[in-house]
Amino acid sequence: QVQLVESGGGLVQAGGSLRLSCAASGGTARGYDMGWFRQAPGKEREFVAAASWNGGSTYYSDSVKGRFTISRDNAKNTVDLQMNSLKPEDTAVYYCARDSRPYVRLSSRSAYWGRGTQVTVSS
Repeated sequence: QVQLVESGGGLVQAGGSLRLSCAASGGTARGYDMGWFRQAPGKEREFVAAASWNGGSTYYSDSVKGRFTISRDNAKNTVDLQMNSLKPEDTAVYYCARDSRPYVRLSSRSAYWGRGTQVTVSS
């Protein structure tokens, strides 16, 4: 069974940076899109960023484009999210996700999920 474990969340001031990491076990990351979603209090979970199964493409939501960078290491079964120029509206629980379907774009409807890590950005 696929397990995803996130790390790296915390409290940071606006304008600061954090790096989130996700380690996958119980299954290979190779051949599967991986990425990050987030959920703020009172809001639905939303897409943040994804890296394609072969690492050839990355995708970002408009709200984080230019500030966040996703990277993956298939040899280590990891995916990281470097978050710069953080804003208070980035405050949320961040979830790592891996699609259950190979060679297709990451979808929340078919993803395995980690338990999440809290990111809090103070103004």
